[in-house]
Amino acid sequence: MTHILVATDAWHPQVNGVVRTLTAMAEAARGFGVEVSFLTPQSFRTVAMPSYPGLRLALPYPAKIARLIAAAKPDSIHIATEGPIGLLVRRYCRKQGLPFTTSFHTRFPEYVSARSPIPESWVWRALRRFHRPSQAVMAATPALAAELRMRGFRNVVLWSRGVDTSLFHPRSADLCLPMPVFLSVGRVAVEKNLEAFLDLDLPGTKLVVGDGPARMALERKYPDAVFLGARHGEELAEIYAASDIFVFPSRTDTFGLVLLEALASGLPVAAFPVAGPRDVIGSAPVGVLDEDLRAACLEALQVSREDCVEFAVAHTWQASARVFVEHALNVRSELPEGEVAEFEAKDPHFAA
Repeated sequence: MTHILVATDAWHPQVNGVVRTLTAMAEAARGFGVEVSFLTPQSFRTVAMPSYPGLRLALPYPAKIARLIAAAKPDSIHIATEGPIGLLVRRYCRKQGLPFTTSFHTRFPEYVSARSPIPESWVWRALRRFHRPSQAVMAATPALAAELRMRGFRNVVLWSRGVDTSLFHPRSADLCLPMPVFLSVGRVAVEKNLEAFLDLDLPGTKLVVGDGPARMALERKYPDAVFLGARHGEELAEIYAASDIFVFPSRTDTFGLVLLEALASGLPVAAFPVAGPRDVIGSAPVGVLDEDLRAACLEALQVSREDCVEFAVAHTWQASARVFVEHALNVRSELPEGEVAEFEAKDPHFAA
C-alpha cells in the first residue's frame, strides 16, 4: 500500500479546518489503497500558545523527528503546517535530499497582524521562504493559488475540499429558538470577524457555534445572541439543519469547510464578497455575497434550500483525496535554481 506521511502542528483535540481536512482526506484516501499517516504534536511535549491558551504548540527536536520519519518509511512526505513540526520536518528533508510537498491553509500574515505589531510583509517573506523548496504548494481555491503565485510562491497547485454528505444533510430538527435562525460556526477568535455578524439588526436569532479566546468577551457584549460552544458530529449536523441562514463574516479564511457543511444541510450562505466564499460559491445560486452583510442575510432567506444541497453533493472528500494523493506522489528530484523557470514553463499547473 502506498504510504504518505503528513507532518502537522494542528491536530486533535484542536477543532479547526486543518484538522478536519486532514482527517477526512486520510479516511477517503484509504478507500482507494493509499495510507496517510501523521506526524503530530501527540509525539512531543507541548506548551500553551500565548494569547490562545486553548491551542498547544509542540516542542519537537531533530533526533526524534528523524526517528519518526525513518520508522514510518513513507513513499512521500507532505508538510501541512508552518509550525515547529513543519519546520523540523522541512529541515530533515532538506538535509536528506528528500522531496516533499506542502499546503497553505492559514493566512498567518493577517492573523499575526491582528494580534501584534509585526508587519504582514515580514510574515509573507517567512512563508515564502518556508514553501520555496516544496515540490507542490497546495492551495484550496483558485483565488488563493493566484494570490500565492503573485506573492512569489512557486509550484502552486490546486487542492480543493469536500463535505461528508452522509453526516451533513437536511433533516427534521428544532432548536426551539425564535426564527429565522442565523447561524455562524467556527473558531471564536478575532480573525473570524464575528462582530460584523453580531452587530447586525436581524429578526429571529443570531446563533454562534464554536469556542475560542474571544467567546467570553463576545457573550458579555452580545447578550441577545446565543452561544452554544463547540459542537460535533450529529449534534452539529442537527444544528445546521435546524437553522435558516449560514452567516460567514470572515474576510481571511482560505476556504471555509463550514460553507460546504452548511450548504449540504440545506442552508443558504450570507457572506462578504471575498476570496473564500467567492471561490466556494462562485456564481451558483446558493447564497448572497454582499459588502452589506445584513442585506445578504435577508436576501439569502429567498434562496432555495434544494439548490444548496444539490450544489454541495458535487464536492466529495473522495475527489479531494485523489487530487491530494496525485500531487503528493508526483514529486521530482529538486531542480537547480537556474532550471526552475524552465520547469515552471512546462508545468500544466502554472497555466493561467
